[in-house]
Amino acid sequence: MKFKTRLLVTSIAVVLVPFLLASVAFLVVGSHAEDAESGAGFLDGKNLAAAHTIENYSSMTQEVIQEVKRLIVEDPAKLEDSDYLNELSDKLNDKFSYIIVRKDDGIYYTGKNISAQRIFDLLPAYGEELPDSEMGLYYSDMKKLVKQLDFRFADGSNGSFFIVTSVHTLISKNALREMVFALMAILCLTSIVLTWWIQKGIFTPINQLNTAMQNIAEGNLEYMLTTEEKGEIGELYRNYEDMRLRLKESTDEKLEHEQKNKELVSNISHDLKTPITSIKGYVEGIMDGVADTPEKMHKYIKTIYDKANDMDRLINELTTYSGIDNNRIPYTFRRINVTDYFRDCVEEVGLDLESKHIQLNFDSLVGPSTQIIADPEQLKRVINNIISNSVKYMNKEKGVIDIRILDELDSIRVEIEDNGMGIAAKDLPNIFERFYRTDASRNSSKGGSGIGLSIVKKIIEDHGGYIWATSKENEGTCMHFVIRKYLPPEE
Repeated sequence: MKFKTRLLVTSIAVVLVPFLLASVAFLVVGSHAEDAESGAGFLDGKNLAAAHTIENYSSMTQEVIQEVKRLIVEDPAKLEDSDYLNELSDKLNDKFSYIIVRKDDGIYYTGKNISAQRIFDLLPAYGEELPDSEMGLYYSDMKKLVKQLDFRFADGSNGSFFIVTSVHTLISKNALREMVFALMAILCLTSIVLTWWIQKGIFTPINQLNTAMQNIAEGNLEYMLTTEEKGEIGELYRNYEDMRLRLKESTDEKLEHEQKNKELVSNISHDLKTPITSIKGYVEGIMDGVADTPEKMHKYIKTIYDKANDMDRLINELTTYSGIDNNRIPYTFRRINVTDYFRDCVEEVGLDLESKHIQLNFDSLVGPSTQIIADPEQLKRVINNIISNSVKYMNKEKGVIDIRILDELDSIRVEIEDNGMGIAAKDLPNIFERFYRTDASRNSSKGGSGIGLSIVKKIIEDHGGYIWATSKENEGTCMHFVIRKYLPPEE
């Protein structure tokens, strides 16, 4: 059953069931009141004739009346016994009744003194004939029903035994109708208010959520839902908004990733096409006999070799990028001596830089025993990549690259600085993003896929460090990265 149907059934039941039950109860009470009023006969404004309601009150004390009648015939002296009268009084307490025993013109005994004083002067005289001895006298202004039994005290005094019963106010038929109508109005109003409240608090938010979900299904991730409500509805709104934001973020990341992949394919295609074109041209020159001297042949072959190396470098970058993208870079961490490691790296790349007329300087300001935990192969990739970028964008006739190792207490800082063309201030914050290439690097002679520095950043971060760059155009660039030292357990 749908929730809306359940609510409708509940709303109808809230009105119908109490109304029917209340109507039946009030009609029954109303019929009793009608009978009482139609059969009511008053004598001097005091005597109420037989009626169903009064009969009910009269019957409650009938047992005591019969017992007292028997005592008046068999043992009237017992009505002078206070202990016995107390027993009768206790028996009548739960019947809304109490006893008055009159001796001549005074009160001999009573179960409720204050109430007895109020009605005593109104009681009928000794020997006065009652219109209906079984029903008794009804005092309408005081709502009291009185039954009287006369007897003689042992000393010959006149005695009267009274049972006084409090009669509840009789409800008129008109009052019953008014109460029924009032009850109907209250129940209907309650149902309307309850239905409106549930409609506002449940159905309206659910309809809004349904509309929002339809927008999500249609791909509209900008449809927002906000509320100040607390509780389940408010939590549902907030959960929807969290879901929408995450879906939007995921979709944006996916679109950005797809765009960057397209850029990567375009960049790699362009960068591969250039060396391939060169290789084809030089091979055709060799095949056509253009390289007719050993010097030309050596030049052609060396150019082909260099272009093949460029292609190999691009493919390696693409492979490394794929590993980064899937968090599958293989690391083999071990302790390495900082000074020795970087000195070996400098010696390895120094000869190649000399052939390009670039001076490489190395300065270590850390202790000779300073160690770090690192993967030597991946760390060498970082150094080679940074130096390769420095060489690629070197625009000075005499190039200089400085490598410095600085001590920063519990870590080391590596600075690789060049005097190349530098990086524009607008490009500097983005150089470590994947596929980002500055305008100066877009000519085919420079090449570059735009993922080299993103690989560097990933490797340094996987070593627990961080990297940044400082640069001035036409003055040079300095790459800084920090790696924590290895501290022996005793330190």
